[in-house]
Amino acid sequence: MRYELYYWDGIQGRGEFVRLALEEAGAEYVDVARRGKGGQKMLALLDGRRVARPSFAPPFLRAGNVMVGQTPNILLFLGPRLKLAPAAEGGRLWTHQLQLTIADLVGEVHDTHHPIAASLYYESQRPEAKRRARHLVGERLPKYLGYFERVLAMNPQGDRHLVGGRLTYADLSLFQLVAGLQYAFPHAMERLARSHRKVVALHDRVAARPRIADYLASPRRLAFNTQGIFRHYPALDP
Repeated sequence: MRYELYYWDGIQGRGEFVRLALEEAGAEYVDVARRGKGGQKMLALLDGRRVARPSFAPPFLRAGNVMVGQTPNILLFLGPRLKLAPAAEGGRLWTHQLQLTIADLVGEVHDTHHPIAASLYYESQRPEAKRRARHLVGERLPKYLGYFERVLAMNPQGDRHLVGGRLTYADLSLFQLVAGLQYAFPHAMERLARSHRKVVALHDRVAARPRIADYLASPRRLAFNTQGIFRHYPALDP
């Protein structure tokens, strides 16, 4: 199967969670918007005239005649096919539940630099962004990271993975979440790392996996920047 991933060029964003799964599995895929007129092709598929079930926004994935959108939904689809999800239904749903929880935090991180409206520049909402970031760092990050720390500790097959004894796409997504937070809030994450050692250790193990390490060192891995979800503004991370 040759997959086509549609996401905005120039940013990691929500598409990165899908890329990591494809890269870890060694799957054949094309990052469409990064090729030629791929961006135009993506926009044409979004307008609903060429597909019966258009996505509201990227990312979305084409696999043969199937098109699926929304990051957690794409990973729910890919998980069994890429051997990155348990075979049993209960395990698949648990993995999906963890992915949805990660998606919730990703949305909260985005809203630190766009607390009023996504259509307004960060510079137009700096006071509100600073207040929102203070709340995220002081309350929400400890709550979410503490949850994932407990999930790792409670795993009956050990704390190396979130689900069972093998890598799942939830582990890859938690890696990306931590990497993004370390970029956006380096001071806060340095403090939080002391009380969330299992989460940080999982991040480090994923980064060291051969295919992931190769991907991170390659041009395929876009750098974090101030156009994506995870943005570093010094004023938001005192």
